[in-house]
Amino acid sequence: MSSNKDQREEIDEQDEDESLYEHHKFIAEVGQKPLRVDKYLMNFIENATRNKIQKAAKSGNIYVNNETVKQNYKVKAGDVVQVMFEHPPYEYLLVPEDIPLDIVYEDEALLVVNKKAGMVVHPGHGNYSGTLINALVHHFDNLPNNSSDRPGLVHRIDKDTSGLLVIAKTEQAMAHLSKQFFDKSSEREYVALVWGNIEEDEGVIEGNIGRNPKNRLQNIVYEGDDAENGKPAVTHFKVLERFGYVTLVACKLETGRTHQIRVHLKHIGHTLFNDARYGGDRILKGTTFTKYKQFVDNCFKILPRQALHAKTLGFEHPDTGKWLSFDSEIPQDMQDCIEKWRGYAKNQKEFLD
Repeated sequence: MSSNKDQREEIDEQDEDESLYEHHKFIAEVGQKPLRVDKYLMNFIENATRNKIQKAAKSGNIYVNNETVKQNYKVKAGDVVQVMFEHPPYEYLLVPEDIPLDIVYEDEALLVVNKKAGMVVHPGHGNYSGTLINALVHHFDNLPNNSSDRPGLVHRIDKDTSGLLVIAKTEQAMAHLSKQFFDKSSEREYVALVWGNIEEDEGVIEGNIGRNPKNRLQNIVYEGDDAENGKPAVTHFKVLERFGYVTLVACKLETGRTHQIRVHLKHIGHTLFNDARYGGDRILKGTTFTKYKQFVDNCFKILPRQALHAKTLGFEHPDTGKWLSFDSEIPQDMQDCIEKWRGYAKNQKEFLD
């Protein structure tokens, strides 16, 4: 079998079709101040380097309002910025890869997998191999495509989030399961370690979620007159354990927006522990003592990712109508981090917010 790299090069060399493929598209937000297009794209394309963006511009691959531009073009509000190449995006190259899967349940209609942290769910910019879908298309033939042409995928979780996912093996299962997630009749509970002491024992976070106009790699909560810029999102939380400077919580999703738990908890002032994208990879609560800083740094090393695990999953079986429920162990890295905080809390006589 040819390698992923070989297939990419093969597609790069095909010149029989002169049409261009859109790899990225952005519409500059209202209020966008004039900014060089290479700097603009650096803010929005994950894993991109300025050198690569400038090279694309010199090759005529960057378009603004359907016209090619150089790297010094100043993007302004309303501009439509596209990155176009003669080959399709690499994420459409679904190369089967023999990657082990932790399958916790399987029948003729579906399977439930426990995804480890660090595994990307589907190919995308900067992650063209080693994904869950690469593994799935190796282990299973003829998986049905979802509305985004991704085989078997009913829902997804972030790269550095661990936990349970259901995969459809038939068209009927895909349609039935997707409708359950859309209708909010499926059940999902996550466990998260967050910065700060959440005062309420339980609560509901409601807030429309949409792209952060200043950083496209993040989402934010839109409120008031700006609420229409986001999509409705509801997260239920319950405190499991308090460690003073951090809190262990269970979160149930009523909706499934991108980064929903991460965004909602940050919005109420409790960013996920070691969530680098949302600023949780620095000390947000605690003392200024050097020993405390060393303790937190050790926790970051033990858990080098955001402290979030998709622990339980429940849904109606698409064929039998029977309710299925699954539970997974919190991964060892997260358990070790929680245990360190538990020990730290026991040694403290009082906590400071």
